[in-house]
Amino acid sequence: MAPEITVILNASARQADENRANRQLAEIFSSKGVEASIWLGRGGGEIVGLARRAAKSESAVVVAGGGDGTINAIASELVDTGKVLGVLPLGTLNHFAKDLNIPLDLEAAVDVLNERNTVAVDIGEVNGLYFLNNSGLGLYPRIVEEREEQQAGGRRKWLAFFSALLIIIHRYPLLTVRLDADGRELLRRTPIVFIGNNEYELQGLQMGSRKCINAGRLFLYVTRQMTRWSLFRMGLHALFGKLYEAKDFDAMCVKELWVHARRRRLKVALDGEITALKPPLRYRIHPAALRVIVPANKKESGR
Repeated sequence: MAPEITVILNASARQADENRANRQLAEIFSSKGVEASIWLGRGGGEIVGLARRAAKSESAVVVAGGGDGTINAIASELVDTGKVLGVLPLGTLNHFAKDLNIPLDLEAAVDVLNERNTVAVDIGEVNGLYFLNNSGLGLYPRIVEEREEQQAGGRRKWLAFFSALLIIIHRYPLLTVRLDADGRELLRRTPIVFIGNNEYELQGLQMGSRKCINAGRLFLYVTRQMTRWSLFRMGLHALFGKLYEAKDFDAMCVKELWVHARRRRLKVALDGEITALKPPLRYRIHPAALRVIVPANKKESGR
């Protein structure tokens, strides 16, 4: 008989290792009477391969254990398969899990899986690639690449991030793009183009979170050309809840977005993973494309 649940763990995730997969996690599932098959993936290619295998298996639920990049890689293989996604947030930031109110404690997250409450969530897509959280052009992909290079040299993740941030801000590369947002054209020379799967909070204590992931909209945020100081000042406005007093950006919700640029390739961040795509980039929203297990109160709220 096929297991009820197939779990795919990123072996390099912050809280995941072979001992946890083979012992602690297996013990937690067993203590709750849940039959689970636990697979370890070492590296992105292996994780995608396991996700494709799980999508063809008889397990009704496929659980992604890792950070946002891992969860996105596994979820992307489950679209249109009828499988339900479960989440074990084992990464550093865990944005997707937090937006769905999934607890960060491992045993509590397994309890949520056992409840089997599900909601349908939207998925963003650009040129055939999916994202659960967001996609970014400009500064962010460059910061991620610099951070990964520094981590490969032995620096810890957060130290590498802040060092990368300083280096890229010093270089301050600008991107010239033409955006077609539901028929509205924007010409921008900008450090940042951000596309969210549904609307993001831009200011205050909830900055960077989403109230819902099933409104069927993309969220576009793009700054106008500005100095480093203007960008820093905008960050302060956001932090203190006064972002909309600034006039140096556009923010809107759209169904579809085209990004045109005079470059052979654009570096694109998708849930923290970097790829290079040939423009034009076509961003779309796929409403209710994936069912995800969430806490009961999340289901009741309809969010």
